[in-house]
Amino acid sequence: MRAHVEALFTHDDAGRMLNVNEPSGKPAPRFFIGRTAQGSQWRFRHDVDDSLRRELELVCSSEPTTGEPLVSATYENILARVGPIRGIWSGPAYSFPDELPTAPRAVVISQTNRELLRPHLEAWLPDIETGQPLIACVIDGRAVSVCCSVRKTVIAHEAGVETATEFRGRGCAVEAVAAWARIVRDAGRIPLYSTSWQNHASQALAAKLRLLRFGADLHIT
Repeated sequence: MRAHVEALFTHDDAGRMLNVNEPSGKPAPRFFIGRTAQGSQWRFRHDVDDSLRRELELVCSSEPTTGEPLVSATYENILARVGPIRGIWSGPAYSFPDELPTAPRAVVISQTNRELLRPHLEAWLPDIETGQPLIACVIDGRAVSVCCSVRKTVIAHEAGVETATEFRGRGCAVEAVAAWARIVRDAGRIPLYSTSWQNHASQALAAKLRLLRFGADLHIT
């Protein structure tokens, strides 16, 4: 969970969150908590004052290690006293098993073969520079599903995934994500995958890959 939150957000020297860990990332949420069976990790944005932080920490320290999803009402009530709640996000976080599916249609995307992303996934072209490794599942000479490192540190990479609508349900994302995770792992980094509780398609993909849910997290802005 520590590797997960540090991949999601940049931090200052005191361990306070600064920004979303991506190019030109927007400000981090005011509060993050990630819960696992072994305990919880919590973080605060750099502009959360000490008294508010201490009050939130008391609630964090009493979090159980079972039950899901995390209940946000108490945290919301505390944060709302100093500013309106502008966003809430929560969902499961996964690691990858030792064994990964084969990916015969997976191709590493670089500047030399960037045209494979057109026409279905051309919105991912900027990620060739910033999101390596970037892997696509290719059918008939066109990328139809893509997975890349949308947030990363020297310890862990977080997966970002998209499949063109007309190619969903064909196992394309499974191949793209599996190939991505294998390359990340071979580079000595931890591949991680997370999603929201509302994203049932993403959770279904995690199930197909037999990902290991290690916790759940909550972000409040």
